[in-house]
Amino acid sequence: MKKKKHKKEHLHTLSEFRREAGIPLVVAKKMVLWGEVGVVRMTDGALRITEAEVQRIKKLLSNPRQKIRYFLRVIGPGVITGASDDDPGGIGTYSSAGAMFGYAILWTAVWLLPIMFAIQEVSARIGIVTNHGLTHVLQKHYSKKIIIGIVTLLIIANVVNIGADLGAMSASLRLIAGTDFYFGAILFAFLIILAEIFFRYHVYVRVLKWLTFSVFAYIIAGFMAHPNWIEVAKNAFVPRLYFNESYIFALIAVFGTTITPYMFFWQTSEEVEENKLIKLKSTKSVIHTRVQEMRTDVGAGMLLANVVFFFIVLTATQVLFRNGVTNIGSAQEAALALKPFAGNAAYILFALGIIGTGILAVPILAGSGAYALCEVLKWREGLEQKFSRAKGFYLIIAFSIFVGLLMNFIGIEPITALYYSAYLNGIIALPLLVAIMIVGNDKRIMGKETHPTWVKFFGWLAVAFMAAAIVATIILFFN
Repeated sequence: MKKKKHKKEHLHTLSEFRREAGIPLVVAKKMVLWGEVGVVRMTDGALRITEAEVQRIKKLLSNPRQKIRYFLRVIGPGVITGASDDDPGGIGTYSSAGAMFGYAILWTAVWLLPIMFAIQEVSARIGIVTNHGLTHVLQKHYSKKIIIGIVTLLIIANVVNIGADLGAMSASLRLIAGTDFYFGAILFAFLIILAEIFFRYHVYVRVLKWLTFSVFAYIIAGFMAHPNWIEVAKNAFVPRLYFNESYIFALIAVFGTTITPYMFFWQTSEEVEENKLIKLKSTKSVIHTRVQEMRTDVGAGMLLANVVFFFIVLTATQVLFRNGVTNIGSAQEAALALKPFAGNAAYILFALGIIGTGILAVPILAGSGAYALCEVLKWREGLEQKFSRAKGFYLIIAFSIFVGLLMNFIGIEPITALYYSAYLNGIIALPLLVAIMIVGNDKRIMGKETHPTWVKFFGWLAVAFMAAAIVATIILFFN
C-alpha cells in the first residue's frame, strides 16, 4: 500500500497573519509579544504562525469585545499624550477661535497635523533610543543653568494650565450637577493627586487609556451640529489669512495650545516607562522595532488630537458663530452657549468632555514637570516607583496641582492666565524644538535612529512657525 501524503501546513508571516486576522501590524506584534499567539521560530530566527493558529485568532477576534480589548491594550503614550492635548484650556481656545472666526480658523487643524506628528516622533524616539528622559539627554549638551531655566518656565506654565483646567472642570460639574465651584475644584485636585501617588504606572496608564475616550464627546457634538460637509471640506485644506491683530492672536493661541513643551517631556519619559514595562533589550533590531511601533502609536495620538480640535472648531462655528455668539471666554462658557442652539444632549456632552479631558490632562501636566525637575536634581523618578522610593517626584506632582488649585481661590482670571501660559509655552518651545531637532539627529546619541527626512522638514518648519509667532506677538505688543 502507498502511504498517504500529507499536505504541508502553510506557515504565515506576521504580515500575512495580521491581514488574515484583520488587525493592524502593531496589534499583531503585541499579541505575539504577550504570548497570545503561538509562533513557530524558523532556523533563521524568523517567526511564523500556523494556519490553525490563524483560524483560532480569527475566531477569537470575531467577538467585537475581544477586538476592542486588544486595541485598548495596544494604546500607548502617544495616544494618551495626543488626547491630553485637548485639555479644558485647549477646548476653551479652540471654541473661542471657532466662535470668533468660524471656518476661517479650521485649516489650522489639518496643517498642524504633520508638524505635531514629527515633533512627537522626535521626542518619543529620543526616549526609546537613549532610555532617558528629555532633561537627562539635554543636560549632556547644554549648560545646567539653561536647563534649569527651561524646566522652571515649563513648571510655571504647567501650573497655570493645571489651575485653569481644574477651574474649568469644576465649573462644568456645576453646570451639570449644581455642585459648589470650590468643592468641585478641591475634589478633582485631591482625586488626581491620590491616583498618581497610589497607582503605579502599569495600573495608572490603564486609567488614562479609558479617559482618552472622553475626547470623542466633541466628535459626536460636531455631527449633532449638522454642518454642510462640502463647505467644511473647502475650508479645511485652503488656509484663509486675515492680517489683523485679533486673527493673528487667535493663530498664535491655537499654535501655542496645540504644540506645547509639556508634551515633549511627557512623551519621552513615558517611552522610557514603556521600555521598563516590556523589559526592552537595547539591541539595534529591537529598538528599530520599538520605533516602528511607536510611530503607529504617536500617529494615532496626534491624529486623534487634531480630529478633536477640528470638531471643536466645527461645532463652535456651526452652533455659535452662525448664531452671532462670537465671544467665548472659556470651555464651560462654550458648553453653556451650546444649550439654546444645540439642545441638552450636545451641551451635556461638551461639559462631560471637559471633565474627562481635565482628569486626563492635569496628571500629565504635573507629571511632565516632575520628570523634568527630578532629572535636573538627580532624584529617583517614575510613576512605576512606589511613593517611599520616589518621594520627591510625587511631592513635586502634588505641589504643582496644589498651587494650580490655589489659583482658583485668589482671584486670578483663568483665561488671562491661559493667555500668558500659551505665550510662555511658545517661548519655551522654541529653544526646546531647536535642541531636540539637533539631539535627535546626532548619530553619537541616536545611532542609526536619527530623523527621517520628513521629520527634519516638518520639525524645522515648526521651529520657523514658532519663531514667527513670537516675533508677531512682540510686534503686536509694541504697536
